[in-house]
Amino acid sequence: MNSEESQTPEPIDEWLEQEQEQNSIGEHPLENSSRESVLETEGQTSSVETQLNYANSQPSTSNTEVANSGEEPDAEFAVQSEAETAALGSETELASDNNSLYAQAAQRVAELQRTEAALKEEIANLQNSYKALQTQVSETQNSLGRIVQESLVQLEQRKQTLQIAVEQLERRQERIRNEMRTTFAGASQDLAIRVQGFKDYLTGSLQDLAAAAEQLQLVPAITEREKPTVKETKQAEPQPAIPQFAAQQFQDTTKQIRRLIEQYRSQPDYYGPAWQLRRTFEPVHAERVSNWFFTQGGRGALRTMGSRLQNILIASAAISILHKLYGDRVRTLVLANTPERLGEWRRGLQDCLGIGRPDFGPDRGVVLFETPEALAQKADRLVKANQLPLILIDDSEEQISLALLQFPLWLAFAPDPKTVRNYDNDF
Repeated sequence: MNSEESQTPEPIDEWLEQEQEQNSIGEHPLENSSRESVLETEGQTSSVETQLNYANSQPSTSNTEVANSGEEPDAEFAVQSEAETAALGSETELASDNNSLYAQAAQRVAELQRTEAALKEEIANLQNSYKALQTQVSETQNSLGRIVQESLVQLEQRKQTLQIAVEQLERRQERIRNEMRTTFAGASQDLAIRVQGFKDYLTGSLQDLAAAAEQLQLVPAITEREKPTVKETKQAEPQPAIPQFAAQQFQDTTKQIRRLIEQYRSQPDYYGPAWQLRRTFEPVHAERVSNWFFTQGGRGALRTMGSRLQNILIASAAISILHKLYGDRVRTLVLANTPERLGEWRRGLQDCLGIGRPDFGPDRGVVLFETPEALAQKADRLVKANQLPLILIDDSEEQISLALLQFPLWLAFAPDPKTVRNYDNDF
């Protein structure tokens, strides 16, 4: 009987272990642990019940054996009573142990159920937290996308604004440069013109003074012993003929002058030799020069062209023609009342005739004067030296000195009475 008791629980324990292994596959770890505990408790309970059932089955077996054995009823009854008493005691003990085991198993199951419920609640909370975090991540991504897009739009607007500002600054810089070239550079040029004109005026005055000093006899002449004088017959120098451009007997000169005027007008030579006109000669200029030569005979006034540069162009054409006719005998004397205007005449004649600074001076081709008295004295000396002075009078001269009208060639530019000019602003 003991062997049967020791062998009966083993299959039940093996079956419980197999059931636990099958239930543990594919379940949550926390749930598996809970279920394992419950299964252990159930296994213990079932093993206890199996033992009780086995104990209850023993008395009937013993009674059957006694009946079959044929022993005496009294002895058998006594033995049976003792066995029953022992069985009842063991049953009582087993029942109490069973109750305690049931109570422990129930308590354990309740604890496991509470643990399972707590774990499920925690899992649900974690899942909710995960969903909330996913929602927050998506919202954060959307917010970052909007912020980046707005930042890009703002940066693009700032870029366009900066480009417009840069273009405005570049235009302003160009305008300032143009103003500097036209105002500051112009003022500097005006100052340079004034200084250079005054320098030329001083240079001419000093040269005239040096020439006058050379003509003075500072040392008395030494008288030598009288020597037999030999009469020498000196031929009188021929006096220069006064130019006559309008007389009928100077047909060849008239034709040459007209040919030169037509050449300047139709075929300008911008790289010709010195003393030849190098600028464009319009018909209005040709008409003025023709009038001065053929109508006024080289002695008269012309109405100003409204610009000193235009007047210089007409005067340059007259100088060029006279140099073609008379060569180096022609000496040009320019009269203007300020050094600045004299400087402008000098630059204009250089530009129109292709002459340089060496051609200006008291003993050279062009002489500049600020007063009519000094010019008259120089012209008188040139006439005595068999030279041909050409007097040019700027339109800023309000009156013409009578001393200048005695010379054969003079050209004055008269201001236009219909226009009022401010001569101080010509530069």
